[in-house]
Amino acid sequence: LLIWLFIKYVRGENMFDIHLGDTVITKKKHPCGNNTWECIRTGADIKLRCLTCGRIIMLDREDCIKRTKKIIKAEKTNV
Repeated sequence: LLIWLFIKYVRGENMFDIHLGDTVITKKKHPCGNNTWECIRTGADIKLRCLTCGRIIMLDREDCIKRTKKIIKAEKTNV
Protein backbone atom coordinates (compact mmCIF):
# COMPACT_ATOMS: atom_id res chain seq x y z
CA LEU A 1 0.00 0.00 0.00
CA LEU A 2 2.77 2.46 0.88
CA ILE A 3 4.57 1.75 -2.39
CA TRP A 4 1.35 2.41 -4.34
CA LEU A 5 0.82 5.73 -2.52
CA PHE A 6 4.45 6.71 -3.14
CA ILE A 7 4.11 5.96 -6.87
CA LYS A 8 0.95 8.10 -7.07
CA TYR A 9 2.80 10.90 -5.24
CA VAL A 10 5.79 10.73 -7.59
CA ARG A 11 3.51 10.79 -10.64
CA GLY A 12 1.79 13.87 -9.28
CA GLU A 13 -1.63 12.25 -8.94
CA ASN A 14 -3.49 13.94 -6.11
CA MET A 15 -6.00 11.68 -4.37
CA PHE A 16 -7.70 14.67 -2.74
CA ASP A 17 -8.38 17.01 -5.62
CA ILE A 18 -10.90 19.68 -4.64
CA HIS A 19 -11.74 22.89 -6.51
CA LEU A 20 -14.06 25.86 -6.09
CA GLY A 21 -17.70 24.96 -6.51
CA ASP A 22 -17.25 21.25 -5.77
CA THR A 23 -19.73 19.63 -3.40
CA VAL A 24 -18.20 17.78 -0.44
CA ILE A 25 -20.09 15.06 1.42
CA THR A 26 -18.80 14.58 4.96
CA LYS A 27 -18.80 11.45 7.11
CA LYS A 28 -20.74 13.09 9.96
CA LYS A 29 -23.76 15.36 9.74
CA HIS A 30 -23.79 19.03 10.64
CA PRO A 31 -26.10 19.92 13.58
CA CYS A 32 -28.67 21.22 11.07
CA GLY A 33 -28.99 17.63 9.76
CA ASN A 34 -27.14 18.02 6.47
CA ASN A 35 -23.79 16.56 5.39
CA THR A 36 -23.32 18.34 2.04
CA TRP A 37 -21.05 21.37 1.72
CA GLU A 38 -19.92 23.62 -1.12
CA CYS A 39 -16.23 24.51 -1.42
CA ILE A 40 -15.82 28.30 -1.55
CA ARG A 41 -12.04 28.57 -0.95
CA THR A 42 -9.05 26.27 -1.43
CA GLY A 43 -5.40 26.41 -0.49
CA ALA A 44 -3.69 25.31 2.71
CA ASP A 45 -7.10 25.78 4.34
CA ILE A 46 -10.42 24.84 2.77
CA LYS A 47 -13.54 26.93 3.36
CA LEU A 48 -16.89 25.14 3.11
CA ARG A 49 -20.48 26.43 3.16
CA CYS A 50 -23.33 24.22 4.41
CA LEU A 51 -25.92 23.84 1.65
CA THR A 52 -28.83 23.77 4.12
CA CYS A 53 -28.21 26.48 6.71
CA GLY A 54 -25.43 28.50 5.01
CA ARG A 55 -22.95 28.13 7.90
CA ILE A 56 -19.34 28.64 6.78
CA ILE A 57 -16.47 26.65 8.28
CA MET A 58 -12.76 26.64 7.56
CA LEU A 59 -10.72 23.44 7.91
CA ASP A 60 -7.08 22.79 7.28
CA ARG A 61 -6.52 20.43 4.35
CA GLU A 62 -5.60 17.47 6.57
CA ASP A 63 -8.80 17.75 8.62
CA CYS A 64 -10.88 18.10 5.49
CA ILE A 65 -9.31 14.94 4.01
CA LYS A 66 -10.17 13.00 7.19
CA ARG A 67 -13.78 14.22 7.34
CA THR A 68 -14.64 13.82 3.64
CA LYS A 69 -16.57 10.81 2.36
CA LYS A 70 -17.07 11.88 -1.27
CA ILE A 71 -16.39 14.83 -3.61
CA ILE A 72 -18.88 15.68 -6.35
CA LYS A 73 -17.20 17.75 -9.04
CA ALA A 74 -18.83 20.98 -10.19
CA GLU A 75 -19.97 21.20 -13.78
CA LYS A 76 -17.61 23.26 -15.90
CA THR A 77 -19.15 26.02 -17.98
CA ASN A 78 -17.57 27.54 -21.06
CA VAL A 79 -18.12 31.29 -20.80
